[in-house]
Amino acid sequence: MRHFRSLTASQEARLFHRLPVELTADSAPELQAVALGGTLYTPANRPDLVKDVRRQRDLGCVSMVLCLEDSIADAEVAAAEKNVIAALGVLAACDEPLPLLFVRVRTPEQLLSVARRAGPSTGVLTGFVIPKFDNESGVAAAFLHALHLIQSELGLDGTTEGKHRLRIMPILESPAVIHAESRATALTNVHALLSAHREDILSVRIGATDMSSAFGLRRSRDMTIYDVKVVASVIGDIVNVLGRPESGFVISGPVWEHFANTERVLRPQLRLTPFVGPQEIQLRQRIMTANLDTLIREIELDLANGLLGKTVIHPTHVALVHAMSVVSHEEYLDALAIAGNVNGGAAASPYGNKMNEMKPHQPWAHRTLVRADAFGVAAADITFVDLLEVSMA
Repeated sequence: MRHFRSLTASQEARLFHRLPVELTADSAPELQAVALGGTLYTPANRPDLVKDVRRQRDLGCVSMVLCLEDSIADAEVAAAEKNVIAALGVLAACDEPLPLLFVRVRTPEQLLSVARRAGPSTGVLTGFVIPKFDNESGVAAAFLHALHLIQSELGLDGTTEGKHRLRIMPILESPAVIHAESRATALTNVHALLSAHREDILSVRIGATDMSSAFGLRRSRDMTIYDVKVVASVIGDIVNVLGRPESGFVISGPVWEHFANTERVLRPQLRLTPFVGPQEIQLRQRIMTANLDTLIREIELDLANGLLGKTVIHPTHVALVHAMSVVSHEEYLDALAIAGNVNGGAAASPYGNKMNEMKPHQPWAHRTLVRADAFGVAAADITFVDLLEVSMA
């Protein structure tokens, strides 16, 4: 798999200074975590999961979650489990590129049951998504124990030739993490647990829907999650504890749950200036009609706050996340000028419009270069609008 793999050679030459690298199950975990992009959640009871996976792959999706948790009614869980297991069997039997695939489970017992029943077909997965992860009740440790059992039983611990390591993506959304009086202790304990099992962790996800629910809130499509201050404060603390350069993890942006055209309360947030050509003006109108302008703003704020990638629940959102994740030519030249230059000092940026400080900007440069590997580097005169135009054609 590779981001923007559907582009023609002429489109690649026009849009990219440097193309994204190829992704495989054996790619470095740090690269995989950054390259997840728009991780599309699909209910596990969909009638043809295999067709869904292949279709979304062909549309540019690089990571998918087959969900057995909140998207499935309790009475349908058993049938959904059978559906997932059957789909994994078909996908494992086919020699074809696939998105990075995960199953979102409810309990450690379900993780064990699904993986054991799927048997060797579990190897088609990159891992599992773990809900309501904290270290206060012992459930998080139980999930890790279940993972280790499956790694051992199926040879998915990274030591068996030809098999990759199965990993988890924990979701932070439990009351202990959300509520102010318990948050610092809960996050410190989560960090300690994840650090002790770093090889088992791909990335950390944020459950903003559950966070909002804890306060009886739900944001409208005119508001980013950062406008909901009580939730934004939780996200800030998660990044503070779990996202530090020297000891942290890749943290993904929370879900955007709107996709229908509904009446607006506030004016659109998408500036007109990047959309200059006739086709680009039409694209802007499509984005606004589909309620995607605030999503673009939220992705911008995700990146500014240290979050990479995003949980999405509609295929149209994937292209937006990926286009916004491409490293600009200016960012790339800055990162190259800074990376490895640990002797200090400062210099004007290659574009001559800012000051690059060599020591303070080292972590940013490293993160930017990994993102460049994952999503590529735009050509000098290319903006996210150009990338959106080809991605949403």
